[in-house]
Amino acid sequence: MAYVAALSDPEFDTPGKSKGLIDVFRHRYLLSLLLKKGITTRYYGSVLGWVWSYVRPAAQFLMYYLVIGVVLGANRGMDFFPVYLFAGIITVNLFSEALRNTTNAITDNGSLVKKIYLPRELFPVAAVGVAFVHFLPQAAVLLAVCIFLGWTITWMQVLAFIVGLVVVLLFALGLGLFFGAINVAYRDARNVVDLILMFATWASPVLYSWEMVHKLMPDWLFTLFMVNPVTTAVELFHNVFWLPLAPHTPRPEHLLINAGIGLVLALITLLIGQFTFRKLEGNFAQHL
Repeated sequence: MAYVAALSDPEFDTPGKSKGLIDVFRHRYLLSLLLKKGITTRYYGSVLGWVWSYVRPAAQFLMYYLVIGVVLGANRGMDFFPVYLFAGIITVNLFSEALRNTTNAITDNGSLVKKIYLPRELFPVAAVGVAFVHFLPQAAVLLAVCIFLGWTITWMQVLAFIVGLVVVLLFALGLGLFFGAINVAYRDARNVVDLILMFATWASPVLYSWEMVHKLMPDWLFTLFMVNPVTTAVELFHNVFWLPLAPHTPRPEHLLINAGIGLVLALITLLIGQFTFRKLEGNFAQHL
């Protein structure tokens, strides 16, 4: 009788029954603990600590600028090419770190997954949060440089920045949920992700302009290129940081429409990733 009464209680919830990403918002305290853990342990034992968040993108920027900008001459004919380059680099870095972190989120927290129940989506969402926190110093450096060069802010730039962030984070989370779930049983998934990230920088207009691609591709293929969520985010960040410094530079047509399509594709990817994650999470503990 007690068992039947418990089942009929409106407050009763089956233990271990997940509601997917919705549960992340119901366990905000656990999410904050995972975020704090990811942030504090990233550079644990390192002498420079958070300085590496500035050193790595700076070294990456210097390498690309010297090779692509100076040696290959990409900076000729493009005003403020360093700002253009760094705006794209920090966008791709955010996507790369978020996707890599989410793919490994379950396996890296295997001891917790095997011992206690908590919504498994907390781990990849926290991994995206950690990537975002480490993106902020890079964005702050770029912002400081732009302000020094005479950059001014408008509400459209703020909106473009927010939309770009949302697109790239949702897209990375969706792919991370998909590959992270598969990675628990088949570690080949992380190698597939490494391949994706190897092409990420070159598959978006980071080291080159969109006009160079437009000249080489037929219109239908160029349209597919432009609605890629990472490309959408890169171009939005170019509009935010670089375009105010070079206002007379040609920009791609239908950028707002492309941004909307990129956002829809990111949401579809998130739904597919969540569906795959929910299907496979019941076997996480035994595979770990």
